[in-house]
Amino acid sequence: MGIDYAMPGVFTTVSPEQVPLTTGLPEDPVGICSAVTHLFIQPTDAPAAGVPEQRLGERNIRPASGLIDALIALDPAPLHVLRPPDRRVVGTCRHWATLATALLRQRGIAARARCGFGTYFVEGKNLDHWITEYRDGDRWRRVDVEHLGHTFVPRPDDLAPGEFLTGGEAWQWYRTGEVDGGLFGVHGVDFAWGTGEIRGNLIRDLASVLKVETLPWDEWGRMDESYKGRTGDDFDLLMDRIADACGRDDPAAVRAVYAAEDLAVPEAVMRNP
Repeated sequence: MGIDYAMPGVFTTVSPEQVPLTTGLPEDPVGICSAVTHLFIQPTDAPAAGVPEQRLGERNIRPASGLIDALIALDPAPLHVLRPPDRRVVGTCRHWATLATALLRQRGIAARARCGFGTYFVEGKNLDHWITEYRDGDRWRRVDVEHLGHTFVPRPDDLAPGEFLTGGEAWQWYRTGEVDGGLFGVHGVDFAWGTGEIRGNLIRDLASVLKVETLPWDEWGRMDESYKGRTGDDFDLLMDRIADACGRDDPAAVRAVYAAEDLAVPEAVMRNP
């Protein structure tokens, strides 16, 4: 049985009362993503835009419906209306990717958020990042929703192979021995770098492929072992299985590996808004 990416998931459901806010959005997938580009502001940019410190907690909102509620609390305009920076919700790349995914699914367009690394922000480094991909004919087309209109890459609306790496793609590259795991991490911090970050994003991407888009800092199960360096051959063989299942886009294999011990997202996270 396949995975219906045109149907909403636990964090990508638009509530019925929110649907009127979406009617003015463009019909085409990239147009929908472009509207989302102007709905969020990064925590690092928020103070300069006049966003008060107490609003920084908005970055912890998980469901798309909660993000829309936060948006209209700041500005009741429909979602296609451009908002000034101080009336955008504080979020991360995951929020851009997840809301775009929700709005695409709301239109019946097969879409999913992907967790991994952008290779185009800092030369020689691979930075923690989320993007959206939607079904375009017989392929998945990748869109960097946050950076549409920016010049990090020539086509942020259609990322080329290698510009963004899912957690699985990053892991498989690391396993070849061609790249140092220390070149993968989170921009702006010194501690969140290394192989543990690849494994963490691999597990988060597995959940997202199954339509559970966690926060970038959600940690559960086997992630703790990885971040603390308590791994070994068996652990990394499991990571190989995850990367292979996601890379082959095999729903049965994805579901099977997700059912392995301590890989499924805990109910406490699923219930937490």
